[in-house]
Order: sequence, then structure tokens, then C-alpha cells
Amino acid sequence: MKKGIHPVYRPVVFRDPSANHSFLTRSTAASDKTITWEDGATYPVVDVDVSSASHPFYTGRGRILDTAGRVERFNQRYGRSSRAGRPAA
Repeated sequence: MKKGIHPVYRPVVFRDPSANHSFLTRSTAASDKTITWEDGATYPVVDVDVSSASHPFYTGRGRILDTAGRVERFNQRYGRSSRAGRPAA
């Protein structure tokens, strides 16, 4: 590999301020901010908007879509009755 063309791969702390969650990993992400980690060492910190601690998919706080309700709303909005297209009984 050529010298001087690759980014520095080092330990970095990723922090999700909205969930008060941080984790230490290795990355090439650069940051001017630093943080003192639990081991007493100082690492660069990158603030992220969403992490596994705050994402609805991972936390189970996601919305459940009501497809039956959507179909009924569509039929009400566009004037289609529930018996349309069915033979009379």
C-alpha cells in the first residue's frame, strides 16, 4: 500500500445525545471534539442523530400501519361502497 494516501483508522467515540448513548469503535471519521472515555483515555467524538438506542426499528417504538383502515378510507374517499362488484344476495 502507498504511504500517505489512506485515512487514519483509529478509535472514535460515537455519541447519540438524544438517547444519552455512546459507544467506542474504530473509524476513519474525523472530529475536532474530544471526550474522556471510561478507560481514562481521550478519544475524538462524533455526534450522530440516530443510533440503535434511538431508532424506532431497534427500540420497538415504530408505528404499525393499519392497512385495513387505509383501504376503508380510500373506499370512503372515492365513493366505492363495500358491496361494489359483488352480486346481490
